[in-house]
Amino acid sequence: MNQEDITKYFALLEEVETSNKLIMLGLGEIQNIGLSNNFHFLPFQLLSQGFERFMKSYICLAYQNEKNQYPTFKYLKNLGHDLESLLKEIIDNYYFDFKQPQYKDDLEFLKNDVELKELLFIISEFGKKSRYYNFDLITENKVIPLNTKDLWTKFENKHLLRDEKLLSKLLSRETEYEVFYKLNSTVIVIFERFVSALSRQIIFNCIGKKAKQIAYVSFCDFGLLYEKDFGNRDYRKNTTRYKEIPKKVYKRTLKDNLERKLNPNIKYKKILKSEFDGDWPFYADEVVIECRYKHWCVIEIEGYDYALNGSAKARYKLENPLDAGMVVMDKNSSDFIKMALEL
Repeated sequence: MNQEDITKYFALLEEVETSNKLIMLGLGEIQNIGLSNNFHFLPFQLLSQGFERFMKSYICLAYQNEKNQYPTFKYLKNLGHDLESLLKEIIDNYYFDFKQPQYKDDLEFLKNDVELKELLFIISEFGKKSRYYNFDLITENKVIPLNTKDLWTKFENKHLLRDEKLLSKLLSRETEYEVFYKLNSTVIVIFERFVSALSRQIIFNCIGKKAKQIAYVSFCDFGLLYEKDFGNRDYRKNTTRYKEIPKKVYKRTLKDNLERKLNPNIKYKKILKSEFDGDWPFYADEVVIECRYKHWCVIEIEGYDYALNGSAKARYKLENPLDAGMVVMDKNSSDFIKMALEL
């Protein structure tokens, strides 16, 4: 490679790495949305930038593989910032069969999934116009952009209203936090399927060796996500917000274990994953649930106590296992509250 080619190589490498970091942080900030955090601006900003940079990098690599040169400035500029248009450009010109059944599933999802189109539209509108929505209102701009936060809320409400069980959890202080985890997980699954469908083109060498050299490390993990994997990853650990919030867990002592055995007001039960009839939500293979004085439900995981219900969280100042990262992200542990109260 000559010096110009080397410069372009490392410029693309930087773009790919940047897009990966933006996407990972954006997904983490989606997972951070909850009762105490409704700051949607940050994940919208991260994802709109991340998806655009990822797809434009993808197009540059695929174009170079076909024509042995990178696209012109005019070509890339004419693609604009609309995420749906960028995806259409990829599907129409740079999406290839890698001779596995997954290809048809990926292509069908990218072309026809209504909810992917809806979410990409929201993120895209934010990136193009709506990030200045409030200033447009203040300055009485004649063309007011769409309120993307309202569109996002409508998307969430659509899922909430079609699930009576989930809706009922919103009415209880003990389980309301699970509603946000479920809604966030719905979004995460759609975006993971989107990124993984594009990433597989890279890792299966569909758009050339150079694409694999440049983007494999950044997007291999996404490319290896399949149906059983979607929604399980905890992206929050990448975010500053999650790192800075102290986790209120309690390391059990010998005295605690003795009191549990001797105090008649503490009912407890060990539950093993291998014996559990249902969808096991924890990373650990065994837990101990407690009901203290008929009200406060606590769960021991790997020697630490977490609050199962809101009353235990308030009384003992403990983190719930979901916030502490002890529960698989698309699962919920509310059944264990009921089991503890029935002890």
